[in-house]
Amino acid sequence: MKLLPVDEARARMLAEVPAAGVERVALAQASGRVLAEDVAAARDQPPFHASAMDGYAVRSADGAATLKVVGESAAGTGYAGVLRAGEAVRIFTGAALPEGADAVVIQEDATRGGDSVIVPETPAGKHVRPAGGDFRAGQALLAAGARLDPWRVSLGAAAGRADLVVARRPRVALFSTGEEIVEAPASPGPFQIYDSGSPALSAMIAGWGGEVSRARPVRDDLDATVEALRAADGELVVTIGGASVGDHDLVRKAGAALGLELKVASVNVRPGKPTFFGRLADGRLMLGLPGNPASAFVCAELFLRPILARWQGADPAPRTLAARLEEDLPANGSREHWMRAKLTFSDGGVSVRPFRDQDSSLVSVFAAADGLLGRQAEAPAAAAGDVVDVLPLSRLFSGA
Repeated sequence: MKLLPVDEARARMLAEVPAAGVERVALAQASGRVLAEDVAAARDQPPFHASAMDGYAVRSADGAATLKVVGESAAGTGYAGVLRAGEAVRIFTGAALPEGADAVVIQEDATRGGDSVIVPETPAGKHVRPAGGDFRAGQALLAAGARLDPWRVSLGAAAGRADLVVARRPRVALFSTGEEIVEAPASPGPFQIYDSGSPALSAMIAGWGGEVSRARPVRDDLDATVEALRAADGELVVTIGGASVGDHDLVRKAGAALGLELKVASVNVRPGKPTFFGRLADGRLMLGLPGNPASAFVCAELFLRPILARWQGADPAPRTLAARLEEDLPANGSREHWMRAKLTFSDGGVSVRPFRDQDSSLVSVFAAADGLLGRQAEAPAAAAGDVVDVLPLSRLFSGA
C-alpha cells in the first residue's frame, strides 16, 4: 500500500466530499450549525442615539448650569418632546436621547433638587452610543460558511432574523469491529475490552455537525462485516478497527465486496497508518479508522473533522497554533507524528509538553491531553524553547 503524506491524503478525501443541502432552522436551534447564507443587518444598531449610562440627557451648549428636568427617557419608552435650552431629561442606560440632546451627565456627577438638576460642563457625545455604532442597515454581519455559536446567533438576532439557512447535517453511520471489544454494560470475557472508540467518535461527529447513527460492534466475520457495511445508513460510513491487512482485519475486504474504490489506501502518519478512504459502489463514502483509540482519535481530528467541515461548507483546514517546547525532543522517524500533549498558557505565551507514553492504546493519555503536537516526517531533533505546531483539541476551549 502506498503511504500518502497527511496533507495529500486529506486533499484526496476532501475532493470526494459533496456539498450538503440546506435547510432553514429557528434561531434557537442554529448554534453549532454552519451558516449557508450571508446575513445582513435589517436596520441600524442601535437605531437611535442611546445613553450608555444612567443620568441626565443635556445639551452640551448649556455648559455648567442648573437645568429644569422636563421628563424621562427609559429603555423602550423614550421622551417624545424636543429638549430646549436650559432643560434636561432624566435618562437610563440604553434609552434614546431626546431630540436636541447631545450628551449625558452621569447621575454621580449631577445634583438633583426637585424639578431641577445641577450639571457640570459636558462635551458633546459624552456617554452617548451613536446610532449605528454597532452596525448599519445593510451591513454584512455573518458570512456563509461560518460555524454558528451563541455569540453569532446573538448577532443574527440583532440583525432582525428569526431563522437562518444552514447546511444540512451530513448523515454518518458508525460502527466498530473486533472480537476483542464488548459494549458496556455487557460483561467482557477474559480476553475482551470495553468499546471506548465508538462512543467517543459518536460524540466527536455530533460535535462537528454530523448526524450520527451508531451500530453495535461487529465480530470478526467477513459476512457479518459486509452485512453491517451494507446496512449502514449514512452518506459517510466510518468504521473503527479492522482497517489494516492482517488475517483478522476484514473491513477493507468487506468494502471491496461492496465495490469500494480506494482513494487513500494508507497514510504516512503516526499513529494511524492503516487509515483508508474511498467510495462504495452505491456512492456512499467510507472512512476506515484504526482500532486503537488514540490512532482513531488522532485520525478523526486530521481527516474526519475536515471532511465534515467541507461537507457543511465550512473551512476544512486544521487550525494549529504555535507553542514552545518545554523539553527536548529527539529526531522524528519516517512518519509524520502527532503526539498527545499538554498546553500551558502564561504571560510568556503558549508552551507544550508531550506525554511520555504515546502508545496508541492508551485512552487515559488522550483524556488528559488538550492538544496534538505535530512533527513532520524526518524532522530533526528539537530543543526546549523551539516553536512547534500544535493542533488544539476542543477541550482546550471548554474550560474543562
